Amino acid sequence: MTAAGSNGAAAAPTHIGTDVLVIGAGGAGMYAALEAARAGAAVVLADRSLIGRGGATVMAQMTVAAALGEQTPDHWEHHLSDTLAAGRGLCDERLAALLCEDGPRRLREMDDWKVGWAREDGHIKQAQAPGHDRPRCAYVDFLATGPAVSRTLRAQLNAVNAVRRIGELVIVDIAVRDGEACGATALHLPTGRAVTLAAKAVVIATGGLTGLYRRNSASCNMGGDGYALALRAGAELIDMEFVQFFPIGHLAPRLVGMDPIMWDPFRYKLGGRLLNAEMREFEQDYATRDNRSDGRYVLTRDLATYAITREVEAGRGSPAGGAYLSFQHVPEAEIRSAFGPVVDRLAANGIDLAKRPVEVAPIAHYHMGGVRVDETLQARVPGLYTCGYRATRSPRPLCSAPAPVATPRGARCRARRSGRRRPPVPHSTCCAARKGATPPIRRRSLVN
Repeated sequence: MTAAGSNGAAAAPTHIGTDVLVIGAGGAGMYAALEAARAGAAVVLADRSLIGRGGATVMAQMTVAAALGEQTPDHWEHHLSDTLAAGRGLCDERLAALLCEDGPRRLREMDDWKVGWAREDGHIKQAQAPGHDRPRCAYVDFLATGPAVSRTLRAQLNAVNAVRRIGELVIVDIAVRDGEACGATALHLPTGRAVTLAAKAVVIATGGLTGLYRRNSASCNMGGDGYALALRAGAELIDMEFVQFFPIGHLAPRLVGMDPIMWDPFRYKLGGRLLNAEMREFEQDYATRDNRSDGRYVLTRDLATYAITREVEAGRGSPAGGAYLSFQHVPEAEIRSAFGPVVDRLAANGIDLAKRPVEVAPIAHYHMGGVRVDETLQARVPGLYTCGYRATRSPRPLCSAPAPVATPRGARCRARRSGRRRPPVPHSTCCAARKGATPPIRRRSLVN
């Protein structure tokens, strides 16, 4: 097998043994691999794409939320309270508490690793986002949070010899023996050869399923494959209908080479206005004056999505079928000061925010269901863990991630080095992989 991400023609080995197999090399997978290695385990980190360059994390341009309290007094329990309120009683409180409590430690760890959080007066800068009762959202300028986190984690991996990275390897099944996960079977894309992997623990970190929707903000490899792997292995899936739509995904004019969900930080900093076809602000029509909304730009994503959808249904939508997002009330110099190089990229797309609005509409963004797990993030199949999007009921109706979603969950996917021998991959599974493995076919969108 060739080095991570290589397209060389070297034949893949037929079998690989390790302590921990991590499937998916986005933020959660990379961090899980690092934590397992720090616990003394040998790790294989496998991804169907390039290691650290696929999945959701590298595409995330905006903010991560954690109760750092560097600029405004805060505590993780306040963050948890906001999360549970936004979840309307549907969150798994144990997992929500895990995220909110661990988030500050993980952000500071990333800071120690020189991720480059924006700072003000020597403190990590935090923005206010809808659903949060105070500024809590850290970021890397300009719209570079996800790429910076991914780059930082890749650098950490490069310094760890215990993690073997294998790109272009598609996991097709989790191997189970005597009721326990014991490895996986895979297909090596460059050679088409079947590969078997034996492991004491298997971690699924393959991202969400929003790539199934016609309008989505997902990377091309987020089609729900990890859910299928877990389900076939005997894990339980819950809340699969819980799909969050990002309310102001870009709709028109055409935008090339930029993230369709890039508009939130513009609103955080500049106060963009949502307008209907009558050029009238309408958010206040749907706001409830409670902890979740005060009638200004503090509608949580579920309410904002509902508001735009209702305006379109009432015949008050923009020409492309959404709403207008306007910054025409903001001085041009202020726009450039806040987002300098991004303004130039917008200009290359023919967009001048000081002169005309853009059109936005809800876009499939985040999946909040997943694999049922306990507080250690183990599924009901012993030896099978999940992290990142995979762990169930992520508390995400708030704007901004409730912590770096990947890292607290990945941290708990470290190896349980119980002395249990590495179990063999069942022979029947190996044979099935060799006979039936075929290159995956790129799926068309299944949901309009």
